[in-house]
Amino acid sequence: MDLDSIYSEIIMEHNRSGHNKKALKEPDITERGHNPSCGDDITLQLKLNDNIIEDASFTGVGCAISQASTSIMIDLVKGKTIEDALDLVNTFLAMIKSDIDNEEELEKLEDAIAFQNISNMPARVKCAVLAWHTLKEALL
Repeated sequence: MDLDSIYSEIIMEHNRSGHNKKALKEPDITERGHNPSCGDDITLQLKLNDNIIEDASFTGVGCAISQASTSIMIDLVKGKTIEDALDLVNTFLAMIKSDIDNEEELEKLEDAIAFQNISNMPARVKCAVLAWHTLKEALL
């Protein structure tokens, strides 16, 4: 199995899973992300404990890429400090823009590295980055 197939499988697995797709009870932060050009529409909810993202989830609709990207991002930021989560957001967005390709730096993205070549599909970039921009807005 080649790397693109593995990455495609990771994306499809997260799209199907739904383990992060639910409403949180009494979230500390709720932020909506919407892409009117394709209809992706998510609401990100975060539960904080001091400076730590204790829990996160999302509701909404969208394509497989936006839904999988949101789920992967949530898995990645749970348990992280706000600063670490923002660093992950910046790393992800830089990866999408091809501003970084240092494998060691990208390793911290874990499954999110599956979106590394999304820039080859310009129409899908907004789908992949929607949740990440929404998280950034929520935390700043």
